[in-house]
Amino acid sequence: MQKNSPSPEEVQKLREMTSAGVMDCYRALQEANGDFDVAVKVIREKGFSKVEKRADRETGAGVIHSYLHNGRIGVLLNLRAETDFVVRSDPFQELAHELAMQIAAGAPKDVAALLAQPYIKDESRTVQDLVNDVTAKTGEKVAIKEFSRLEA
Repeated sequence: MQKNSPSPEEVQKLREMTSAGVMDCYRALQEANGDFDVAVKVIREKGFSKVEKRADRETGAGVIHSYLHNGRIGVLLNLRAETDFVVRSDPFQELAHELAMQIAAGAPKDVAALLAQPYIKDESRTVQDLVNDVTAKTGEKVAIKEFSRLEA
């Protein structure tokens, strides 16, 4: 039996899981016939198409995030977005911290290697997936400009 109309509670639950818009969640649940796992995949796929549309945009705003692990490993990260509004947002700030921890743990040699690494908290996903998720959530291009990692 095909489920045509998700309940407001289902839409809200999916919205909390993905941070996607209300109508995006509603349509994803319709397309997935109420299956939350499939709906999450639908939202991620649609988010990736949004990422592709933003690929050529300039990232004129940014933040330098620092992270120190056990006083032995230090990371400085230059993470960029299109506007200061997004740079100050919670998803962007959380991404900066997660990326700095990833750099401390994974010791990538450059940005391309970092983006290709499996994410330390969920190895079924890559670091690029995390960046794409924040791009989809914020509606702006998010890019790692550079980073430095020092180890004592």
